[in-house]
Amino acid sequence: MNLAGKRIVVTGAASGIGQQSAKLLKERSATVIGFDRNQPAAHVDEYIHVDLVDPASIERAVASFSGGADALCNIAGLPPTAPVNSVLMVNFIALRRFTELMVDKLNDGASIVNMASLAGIGWPGAIGELVSFIDIADFDNVDSLCREYHIDQERSYFFSKEALVVWTMQNWNTWKARNIRINAVSPGPVETPILQDFLDTLGERAEEDMKVMGRAGTPQDIAGVVAFLCSDDSAWINGANIPTDGGMSAHVMKQMHGF
Repeated sequence: MNLAGKRIVVTGAASGIGQQSAKLLKERSATVIGFDRNQPAAHVDEYIHVDLVDPASIERAVASFSGGADALCNIAGLPPTAPVNSVLMVNFIALRRFTELMVDKLNDGASIVNMASLAGIGWPGAIGELVSFIDIADFDNVDSLCREYHIDQERSYFFSKEALVVWTMQNWNTWKARNIRINAVSPGPVETPILQDFLDTLGERAEEDMKVMGRAGTPQDIAGVVAFLCSDDSAWINGANIPTDGGMSAHVMKQMHGF
């Protein structure tokens, strides 16, 4: 899969899955523009600073980008140990704002790739709250919405990823006239610098997940799917949420439905 000639934006390019995705995209001959709070040490052709908890920073970052991107990979995220409002902002509200501002700078036929999570698998059971939250959530009301929807530290990460999965599906044809498609990737536990944050927060639940899979995933496991979704080979995939979790989502479904 060669990505020569493609300009691809990667948020969170300085570490973890974002860094590995940028590396793989470069290896496949793409030009990579990294957006991050920290400057990536390697694997980007251009770096633009952005702080995703600051809407003004998002606007400045997008304004400074020259445009002409063939893919947007929204990979930056916060773990469940971060403050509740920050988790909701970075993992969903800021991602949406960044994407909506970036769309005019994407080429026709571009691909948007959202980094969701196995943690978002429970979205069908919370669809009413999620749709309502998506309709009204913004930077200036996130604190009050966390209280209204009873989103605490334990729930914040799950809720943010559920919202992202639903928003991805909602927008499968939003930019249809320009042939811009949007998909989500949902990893299970992955060996990144924030893995311990998940284990600290989720405890035995996360440990049991990894026992079922045999190991945690690696950034390389996820980056290949990101690169595929940026390529023309995936042109007929749109509005999908792709589990990339070693089989954990299938295990959860079997437990839930008893088959």
